[in-house]
This record gives sequence, structure tokens and C-alpha cells, in this order.
Amino acid sequence: MFLEIITPDEKIFEGEVDHATFPGSKGSFQVLNDHAAMVSSLGKGDLKMVITHNKKTEETHMAIDGGVVEVLNNKVLVLAEHVEK
Repeated sequence: MFLEIITPDEKIFEGEVDHATFPGSKGSFQVLNDHAAMVSSLGKGDLKMVITHNKKTEETHMAIDGGVVEVLNNKVLVLAEHVEK
């Protein structure tokens, strides 16, 4: 699925991921390929994404300070207040 992470200042990430885990305002949740459409608020916490490239799996973590996430047709858009890589 395609993930895009944007803050008011810059585009942080754009690309294909296997799955991602978000710090929801009511608890963390994971989004996989073919996930149902949804919109959710994000709290402060760890955003984790898993990417497989050339048969090598890489896990990336970012600290996020809140925002919203939209999932629609295998595209995930994160509008974050602040992200630390």
C-alpha cells in the first residue's frame, strides 16, 4: 500500500509499505494492504512502518505528535502536527 506522511512544514515520507502501526488517540492500530476505508485521529507516540525491498524487510520508527490518518483504496495519508525521524 502507498503511505504518505505530511507535516505543515514538509513531506516526511512517500512510498510503498507492507504495513504500518499508528498511535491512535484511543490506542494503537495497524493498517494492512486492502484495509477498509477509515479516518482516525492520532495521538502522541510511535509510528512504525515495515517496508520490504529486494527481499529485505526494514522496520522504521518515527515519533509523531498527533494528527489524522485517512485510509482509502490502499492509500494511507497521514497529516501530522510534528514528526521526528
